[in-house]
Amino acid sequence: MKRANKTLVTVGKARLTIDDIVTIAKARRRVGLPKSPAYRRLIRQGADFLQAALADGLCVYGVNTGYGDNCTTVIPAELVAGLPDNLIRYHGVGTGVPLDGPATRAVLACRLNSLSLGFSGVRPELLELLVGMLNRDVLPRIPSEGSVGASGDLTPLSYVAATMTGKRRASHAGKMMNSATALKLAGLKPLTLAPKEGLALMNGTAVMTGLACLAYDRAAYLSRVATRITAMVSYALDGNPDHFDRTLFSVKPHRGQQLVAARLRADLGPRRSAEASRIQDRYSVRCAPHVIGVLEDALTWIRRDLENEVNSANDNPLINPHTKQIMHGGQFYGGHVGFAMDALKLAVASVADLLDRQLALLVDARYSHGLPANLVGVVGGTAALQHGFKGLQISCSAWTAEALKLTMPATAFSRSTECHNQDKVSMGTIAARDCLRVLELSEQVLAALLLASAQGVVLRAGLPGARPPSLAVREAVRAVEAAHGRQGADRELDLIVEACVERIQNQQVPVAD
Repeated sequence: MKRANKTLVTVGKARLTIDDIVTIAKARRRVGLPKSPAYRRLIRQGADFLQAALADGLCVYGVNTGYGDNCTTVIPAELVAGLPDNLIRYHGVGTGVPLDGPATRAVLACRLNSLSLGFSGVRPELLELLVGMLNRDVLPRIPSEGSVGASGDLTPLSYVAATMTGKRRASHAGKMMNSATALKLAGLKPLTLAPKEGLALMNGTAVMTGLACLAYDRAAYLSRVATRITAMVSYALDGNPDHFDRTLFSVKPHRGQQLVAARLRADLGPRRSAEASRIQDRYSVRCAPHVIGVLEDALTWIRRDLENEVNSANDNPLINPHTKQIMHGGQFYGGHVGFAMDALKLAVASVADLLDRQLALLVDARYSHGLPANLVGVVGGTAALQHGFKGLQISCSAWTAEALKLTMPATAFSRSTECHNQDKVSMGTIAARDCLRVLELSEQVLAALLLASAQGVVLRAGLPGARPPSLAVREAVRAVEAAHGRQGADRELDLIVEACVERIQNQQVPVAD
């Protein structure tokens, strides 16, 4: 498998960033553990302390007790070794479309980093196996549905634990097979899990957090593409650039909207106020920084909370190897991730709605200020047959409506479960999955607008007396036409939209710095 960067991301040493998780997820960087003997001793110390505590007869949740509501059931010493396998077995109830390769790698990276902090009582061998799976492309088949986000992502993470013991299914080099075969082909050996290791692997927020990191990365890029498209739409509609004036935005100091306005100024280039054909454009153009800026500002605190979660010990109980403490708590709760994802999907869907309204202006001759209806690019001949972007605008409205529908907060639907032990849960994983779906729909809206706004720029520039577009706008149009051609007579746009969405998801559309 090709990797763009051979440098290691070292876990267990310093805080990882969202960018670290994303580069691992996209198989661009390998992972490793600190090489110092002191680090290995620290990890071993926690596992040894836990083993000694069990030998002394100490009662430790999930190690020599039942799980959840069964925590009052003491497991006889001779049965303790079988507890991890049984935990994995009865949580094998996941459903839904399995996570794809990048999502699975993000999950493994988040779980590895959490366990590598040294507060989970796992052995170094477990961490080394996770590292080997990431670096040698052994990816558990993880169904996407079945987690309520507390006690963490138990059901989906059981598929990670199962693969590590040679059970269930995993892919190796992109080919699905049984996990034991995948490990063998990768030169790895399955583990027999120690008493707490099944719980340590499963009892955390790695699925929701891994998905959230990927969602964050896509949303941050979406914001920049939406801004570039807005500049193209502003030019195509012969808009008023004074709406993005520096002084205007200095007196309402939300950093996000100031940033978006600055990017729009840079994209549109200098223009004298006297050249503006109207005092005020419609809100979907004039207020674009105020809409996209909400997303930009949300990304700042979402990054903070997600990176805190990535770098947290979030299973239960935690083992302090320094003070020899066993701490029972609720670190598996995914409330911060769930709230972040509910907020992010709302901000993203609002941007999609903004762009959908821009497209409605572009295709409507009553509001496009001289552009042909539906952005038809044919004159004479078969022009009467042409409908341009009319069909795409209908589809764009459908995608936007579905994205907006999914903004209902998942975290508001906590359900008491597991005999009322898990009586208040985060729904963080459902929120993250919803956010990814909203992003997918919104990226389709972006693709539609990218194609339509490029056509609008070409048509505007061809009108008598039109000012030339800025260099940034010209280059944006050139990139669209190089990848997808120019719209002349009507053509089927479905495969073109798909290709444009792929370029957006691969972050290949030029955007402002």
